[in-house]
Amino acid sequence: MLNGKHVVVIGGDARQLEIIKKLSLHDAKISMVGFEQLDDGFIGASKVGLDEIKWELVDVLIIPVSGTDLEGKIETVFSNETIILTYDHLKQTPKHCVVYSGISNKYLDDITRKSNRKLVNLMDRDDVAIFNSIPTAEGAVMITIQHTDITIHGANVCIIGLGRIGMTIARIFHSLGASVKVAAKEEALLARIYEMGLTPVPITKLEEEVTDTDICINTVPALILTERVLSQMAAHALVIDLASKPGGTDFKYAEKRGIRAQLVPGLPGIVAPKTAGQILANILLDLLTEE
Repeated sequence: MLNGKHVVVIGGDARQLEIIKKLSLHDAKISMVGFEQLDDGFIGASKVGLDEIKWELVDVLIIPVSGTDLEGKIETVFSNETIILTYDHLKQTPKHCVVYSGISNKYLDDITRKSNRKLVNLMDRDDVAIFNSIPTAEGAVMITIQHTDITIHGANVCIIGLGRIGMTIARIFHSLGASVKVAAKEEALLARIYEMGLTPVPITKLEEEVTDTDICINTVPALILTERVLSQMAAHALVIDLASKPGGTDFKYAEKRGIRAQLVPGLPGIVAPKTAGQILANILLDLLTEE
């Protein structure tokens, strides 16, 4: 139970609603910032403005999976207001206050370090990433079906990266009958790709291996699909970039070539916000109960 724990939830999308629902059922006191357009209410939760928060009483601060931008702005789909989290906000909180985000950046790292507040990036956790890989893979399948005129069965699919998300995507597309190549850098990962019955591709040979690609799915948050790589792809190829912004694709060059390329970070929140929210809610409840 979370009796007496004051949780402030700022911004986000439908995933945050599952978090609010779960924590309110366990008797947390919740202040919701950036939800004035939301019609539904939750027991133990109240809608407030950022300037109404009594920061000295805040035990937990939860911001969206996307964190903040480099100016501190927090995205929210339930408000038209501009919401900016600052160092001045955090320094007013008790020393035990913990900030939970999905990912971080220099701005968020700086204000939490300067205020000496603990920052937990949920997407760094293996369990969260692996659970999230399920709706991510399903979303990649959905986008493929929507934006190609061929079946996945028999398609040539190139997946970049065999991390926690790439592995699930590779397995799903392989199970649907696609011919799957997976590009990776480490020798151990290339061996694992071979063991999975897929075609391993050293990342240094990507240019040579994408010539017959129908669908390319990137999971690596670095510029991998460069002009040189994209120039070897057929114009009909579909690129799905799942990496965090700005992604790992030269989108301007892809457009110039006529290659359809989409940057879709946060895919779980788009295709399965309820499930994705429940994943985060369950992890957060465990973490807050342990505190």
